[in-house]
Parts: sequence; C-alpha cells; structure tokens
Amino acid sequence: MTIPLRLRRALAIPLRLRRALAIPLRLRRALAIGVAELVAVVSLLLAVPTLVAAQPSPAAGVASAPDSRYSAPLSPRPTVVRGFDEPTRRWQPGHRGIDLATASGTAVLAAGDGIVRFAGVVAGKPTVSIEHDDGVITTYEPVHAAVRQGARVRGGQVIGTVDGGHPGCPAAACLHWGARRGSGRAADYLNPLALLGAVRVRLKPLDGPV
Repeated sequence: MTIPLRLRRALAIPLRLRRALAIPLRLRRALAIGVAELVAVVSLLLAVPTLVAAQPSPAAGVASAPDSRYSAPLSPRPTVVRGFDEPTRRWQPGHRGIDLATASGTAVLAAGDGIVRFAGVVAGKPTVSIEHDDGVITTYEPVHAAVRQGARVRGGQVIGTVDGGHPGCPAAACLHWGARRGSGRAADYLNPLALLGAVRVRLKPLDGPV
C-alpha cells in the first residue's frame, strides 16, 4: 500500500524540531568520556574487595613461611600430643608450649643458635632455656642438661636428654617445648610451631609426625 505524500509529510519530523533534538558533537563527546570514566571507577570499586579477600590473613590460620633459623628439638620430627593453648589473661591457666611424644633418654637438640640462658631445675623439673639471636627464648623440659649456662650453642646441637615423668603425657615420655619473648610478667608466649612455619596444626595420633 502506498502512503500518500501529504500523510508522509505530516508524519515526518520537521527539520527545525530534528535540529532542536540533536545533541551537539561536543556534548556527545563529553558524555562518552564521562560514561567511560564512570565504568572505570565502578570496575575498580568492584575489584577492591576481590584483592583484599585474596590476601592471606594470619588470623585465618594460614601457615607462615618457615624460619630457616629454627628446627625441631627432636629428630626425627615428633608428634604433637598436646598443643599450644595460651590463656586469655596472663594469670589464667593454659598450656604455654607444646608437648612432643618421645622416649626417655632421647637427645634434645637446640632449636636454633643462641646462648644457654638457664640449665638447672625449676619447680622440681630439669630445664634448659636458650636465648636466640633474635630475642626469642626457647625452653625444654624435663631435660637433663648437657650444656652449661652461658654456653654458646648451635641449632641442632645436643643440649641434653629427655627425662620421663612429664605430667599428662600419654606417650612413654614427652618433651615440653616452649617459646617466648621477654620474661616474668612481661613475657609474651609464642606457639613454638610458628618457628617452624607450622602455625596451623591439629593434634595428631601418636604415629603421625609434626
């Protein structure tokens, strides 16, 4: 069907109206730039949570990189039979170290280089403590000392032998291994497994290694 010329003219948008509705070139360019910048900003805002979420958090229990200055105090690496349990308040009971399954008479090794801070008996337990070059103090009990106070020791050096009778030990014998910074009320107790990079750890059966 052919539309009459008059009807087509009536339906056509007048030239003046089309010119009035047309967006100037400068305005169109400005709008295009504005839209592009808005898209870039929105994309950046959406990417920020993803980047933050991708960062590992120590609080989430992600294992830290092992410190090459430290090694386990028993060889082969032993089983943890009781883990680190620091109390909420300093005066509350807790377990400020870990218990490692072993046998009476087993050689105990210095976890790292340092100076023997103490070698003797504390509260009826034979104990050795070493102050390392980075300020961390590690303790080993019950251990019959083979070193003297003030002696310089190397990581992996034998510092004594395990004595039996550690309270609550489910194995033939246990070595209690502790770590801290400072002493007395100012002491800040650390999980010794953090020195080995094994921050996230679960208690394992006696036939499993650390």
